[in-house]
Amino acid sequence: MSLLEEYQISCPNCGEIITIVIDASISEQKYTEDCFVCCSPIIITINQENEFDKVTYTNETDLF
Repeated sequence: MSLLEEYQISCPNCGEIITIVIDASISEQKYTEDCFVCCSPIIITINQENEFDKVTYTNETDLF
């Protein structure tokens, strides 16, 4: 079993499909990663406990 998983998301800033890498050894994570296409920040939240909503993401302006 690999501890790193690839996951495809749609950038909330530009809409492009990008691939992020998830560290499956950590059950809950929240971090910021820049989009590989438009370089805008994406806030990524990972919850390994929640099967249906494992990865959620948003841009910085949607937080307010």
